[in-house]
Amino acid sequence: MQIGPYQLENNLILAPMAGITDRPFRNLCKQFGAGLAVSEMVASNPALRKNKRTLLKANHRGEIGLRSVQILGTNPAQMAEAAQINAQRGAQIIDINMGCPAKKVCSVAAGSALMRDEDLVKRILEAVVQAVSLPVTLKIRTGWDSDSRNAVNIAQIAEQSGIAALTVHGRTRACAFKGNAEYETIKAVKQAVSIPVIANGDINSVEKARYVLEHTGADGIMIGRGAQGRPWFFQEIQYYLQTGEHAAKADLEQIKSTLQHHLAELYLFYGDLNGVRIGRKHIGWYFEHIGALPTAIKSKIYQTDSPETQLSLVNSAFDLFDPSMPLQPINNACKH
Repeated sequence: MQIGPYQLENNLILAPMAGITDRPFRNLCKQFGAGLAVSEMVASNPALRKNKRTLLKANHRGEIGLRSVQILGTNPAQMAEAAQINAQRGAQIIDINMGCPAKKVCSVAAGSALMRDEDLVKRILEAVVQAVSLPVTLKIRTGWDSDSRNAVNIAQIAEQSGIAALTVHGRTRACAFKGNAEYETIKAVKQAVSIPVIANGDINSVEKARYVLEHTGADGIMIGRGAQGRPWFFQEIQYYLQTGEHAAKADLEQIKSTLQHHLAELYLFYGDLNGVRIGRKHIGWYFEHIGALPTAIKSKIYQTDSPETQLSLVNSAFDLFDPSMPLQPINNACKH
């Protein structure tokens, strides 16, 4: 799959997710076969540019592979400037967020709320494309609500504005992450434009990955919550697409070593205290694929602020499971 001058190793992409797709997680997913990983969204608001959290999001030191940074905002000039700043910081692809359904984002008419104003969409896209020499991509939803699915219109505006690739999440803004994603709109978008189209929404199994690619005709697929606690999912999809067979499932020891590595990288990236706190949600997601933890052990893991204690408790928790037993079935029915 090609985005601008860049040939991706495959067409499997990690979705941008706020508070999740930091550099440690992006690197991990790339190591497990993601052809591209998009950063969590970076606000274009000038007042936030020197915020510590914003600077961390834009930190690419030691990042594996292509560096794609997602920016968020409603002001064309500010978005253009944000694109230039992130290009100077090492971004190789700029992604524009018009897909986030979060209330705090939509309340300021950003994210998927922008889809209600096609003229503003056009002005933002043209401003960002003209501001940088990098390929600019766009992520949208199917529309604002079920009565206003305008993804095809937005896609055509994007193509005319010079957008290099387009991701479509198969839900409206009103749907948030509820219900089932629909793929007919993504199929219609693919048929309406010639730029690469990436399908997103509810891809939680290797069979679903193949179905979405075949049904929509999309050039690639984007995985969001389906990769949480399961970064090797990209490897499994790639193997299935190539062979039609299931790859060997990650065993208990592989999951343990992956989680240990992930936590160690979080401690290094965020520092001990924040690394431990951010690690808690990832620990929960990994164990979803193994089995339920006793409440007392889970509480200790989630309450400690010490990296050493957190790692020790996690290691001890793995001892509760029999390596010869099948792992917990994955229930991702409502996931991205």
